[in-house]
Amino acid sequence: MKLALIGYGKMGRTIEKIALSRGHEIVSIIDVDNQNDFTSEAFKSADVAIEFTMPTVAIQNYRKAFEVHVPVVSGTTGWLEHLPEIKNACENGATFFYASNFSLGVNIFFAVNKYLAKIMKGFPSYQVKIEETHHIHKLDAPSGTAITLAEDIIKTIGRKNKWTGNLDAKDDEIEIKSIREGEIPGIHTVIYESDVDTIKITHDAKSREGFALGAVIAAEFTCGKKGFLTMQDMLKF
Repeated sequence: MKLALIGYGKMGRTIEKIALSRGHEIVSIIDVDNQNDFTSEAFKSADVAIEFTMPTVAIQNYRKAFEVHVPVVSGTTGWLEHLPEIKNACENGATFFYASNFSLGVNIFFAVNKYLAKIMKGFPSYQVKIEETHHIHKLDAPSGTAITLAEDIIKTIGRKNKWTGNLDAKDDEIEIKSIREGEIPGIHTVIYESDVDTIKITHDAKSREGFALGAVIAAEFTCGKKGFLTMQDMLKF
């Protein structure tokens, strides 16, 4: 498979290494200093582009890839106010795979979070909150993964209506505490607390490799498909 990389930071380089090890070809690498390459023949030849950049530039990267009919797999978070535009583009022929987190372990964690929320729906004495910790280079807060966890709880548990990054959450809100320190790849904890005990579930990423491998597998899945795709389409759980 011919892959293009949009963004060539630490994640882009890790994706490149894993893609090559799986027998794929990197035909184009686009970073801040070669934006004109979106119209190059090399980029246009890609079966899929994998995008890991920043929320401030992600949406324009998607638009440029769609203009030359290159499918996009993206793990950039913090741009979801533009999601209706992307879904509309997919209804008109574009292909886009989005995940707030490409790690297989995190997606198992999502499933556990939903199951636990179903149980805790019947125990209103427990208050729920989320804590997430990432490296200092991550610009968006809360993380996309934390938002996904919160929104899945809201859909399930009934007594919460929205999430907030404020530490003085109201009774109908889920507090998300965001910490940025060091080079931590990502730690997410869902906490249910009552007067008598605390229940916690945690996913602690050891490196970027799990995210990168998931992104390459997602690109393999996306190749040849049309429309808006997610991890639920790929993993079917």
